[in-house]
Amino acid sequence: MISEVELIKRIRRQSSSPPLDLLKGIGDDCAVFIPNGANGADTLSLITTDTLVEGVHFNLTWHPPQLLGQKAAAVNVSDIAAMGGVPRFALLSLAVPTTMATSDLDAILEGFLSALARDGVSLIGGDTVRSEQGLTLSVTVIGEVERGQVLYRSGAKAGDQIWVSGWLGQAAAGLALYQHGRAELQGLYPGLRNAHLAPQPELTLGRALAQSGLVTAMMDMSDGLASDLGHLCEESGLKALVRAESLPISGDCQQAAQALGLAHQQLAISGGEDYSLLFTAPPAAGEAIAGLANHSAGGQLSIIGEMLEGQGVLLSQAGLTRHIEFQGFDHFAGGRL
Repeated sequence: MISEVELIKRIRRQSSSPPLDLLKGIGDDCAVFIPNGANGADTLSLITTDTLVEGVHFNLTWHPPQLLGQKAAAVNVSDIAAMGGVPRFALLSLAVPTTMATSDLDAILEGFLSALARDGVSLIGGDTVRSEQGLTLSVTVIGEVERGQVLYRSGAKAGDQIWVSGWLGQAAAGLALYQHGRAELQGLYPGLRNAHLAPQPELTLGRALAQSGLVTAMMDMSDGLASDLGHLCEESGLKALVRAESLPISGDCQQAAQALGLAHQQLAISGGEDYSLLFTAPPAAGEAIAGLANHSAGGQLSIIGEMLEGQGVLLSQAGLTRHIEFQGFDHFAGGRL
């Protein structure tokens, strides 16, 4: 079976030549284009889409419908945040099994619309069809960003520091609690549970980083650090060196992983679905970025490595270095749930 990375490359190779008003197509968190073909426009348009499939991305046995609706909105708004933009409009397409209770469908819609309202997004359309296999939610979000502030995956420079927001492995640890059926642990680690069930997009931080002019490249983390940093390296034509001792892993994640017999570092590297921000910036910007997080956007920021000349993603640990790129979630290498 072809890998997800290779499939995307094949699609990209076979795509038609982009029009002049398309500034970025396949290969980033959002497509970026000039609205109405106006070359002098100060504001650029962003568009992203994502699909959540029952049995692959969520399990209704433990995922409350309202939180599933919130998550469907959040994972798309997170892509807008990764470009430094502001989300404006959303489209929702639903493939609904005939066996689904109306009350569950109402709860999903309530959660979805409440998340959109929180982030200032209006639902403007979509589609509904019957499903014979399970529930599918496909969401498209349209946003905007100032021309001089949009951030791509391709802007990293050799010597840049690699930053991440928040804790790594939280969502993966939360998912593992459900997969292993450890109900007694779920109540002990609500932060892990909520990271999986209801991630929060880093809109405020994304905007602050874009407006600062300090960041060279940025994306959100959906498939795990190893895979997502691999994408950033490919787009920037560089190599990344990550220091294992610098990975921000919470005490809760470490404790839960130990109780489940899992390696917490592996959850942080390849777990996915944290929807935090991964970005690069020159060392001289370090103090200003740290101050920005503390005083403007809130949250935690960590430097985990640096960008170098070359290819791939390397993890340095205890004097040894190994390749880790594309070790995260792959839709064609087996399901997440």
